[in-house]
Amino acid sequence: MDQTGGIPSAGPGTRDLVDLEWICPYRYRHCHQAYQEYLTIFPAAVIIPISRSPDPMDPVITAIRKELSENADPAIRETSQRFFKEEISCYGLKTAAVTAIAKKYWKEVRSRDKAEIFALCEELYRSGYLEESFIVSTWAHALSDRFEPGDLATFERWIDTWITNWAACDGFCNHAVGDFMTKYPERVADLKRWAISPNRWMRRAACVSLIVPAKHGEFLPDVFNLAGLVLTDPDDMVQKGYGWLLKEASRKHPSEVFAYVMRNKGVMPRTALRYAIELMPREMKAEAMKRG
Repeated sequence: MDQTGGIPSAGPGTRDLVDLEWICPYRYRHCHQAYQEYLTIFPAAVIIPISRSPDPMDPVITAIRKELSENADPAIRETSQRFFKEEISCYGLKTAAVTAIAKKYWKEVRSRDKAEIFALCEELYRSGYLEESFIVSTWAHALSDRFEPGDLATFERWIDTWITNWAACDGFCNHAVGDFMTKYPERVADLKRWAISPNRWMRRAACVSLIVPAKHGEFLPDVFNLAGLVLTDPDDMVQKGYGWLLKEASRKHPSEVFAYVMRNKGVMPRTALRYAIELMPREMKAEAMKRG
């Protein structure tokens, strides 16, 4: 930990991060080593500030947790677990109900300083409850017009520290991080560093953060660069993440995505391939699925 109380994290390098492909060319058994080599090669760092912890008894936090507990449904809690391979902690509320609670209390906190809202978000994440992570996602998205370049360091730390399942990852990255990348497109280079992280959720986050802009036809070269960095990743959560990214990119660029799939289908996991071609015409799907 840095003497200032922050956590060092690699900052933007002095050259395009696509050069990282030579460090980790589709071989994820060397992923951790590659990440450490990256930090050696690009020693420039920024300090990720650790948000000050709010009083756990902040009335907004207390009220949110009280309302979540009062509306908890054991049946929903049991059903929710079926969607995850890993154990999750949840109250047992439907997504629409959680979103309504998030919006209700957003009206109470929106006038606060952004740093204070970030501290509240961190307190919500600290609980480990899925619904509280969804509230963070809603609030962070609502803050998008107040994003500044340095906020990405905070987002990276949240993902690396608190996110432990696909729902929390996608809920946060699809919108909050996606909004950030749209506002500061030069920071997409940071996603290429995330893509070789030892943390599976950082690698998934690298891909799903561009889902919304890719759906609208943006960032196509970056979509292919990210897919290349995780092309043979053995983790199915990462495979589904980049396959989903390619699928969304195919809405506006079907021929380019099809060509990419055809070039790489020999090494592309079938899970990722199926996701990538999901929206394509039947003939293209059949061609892509042919073995050999």
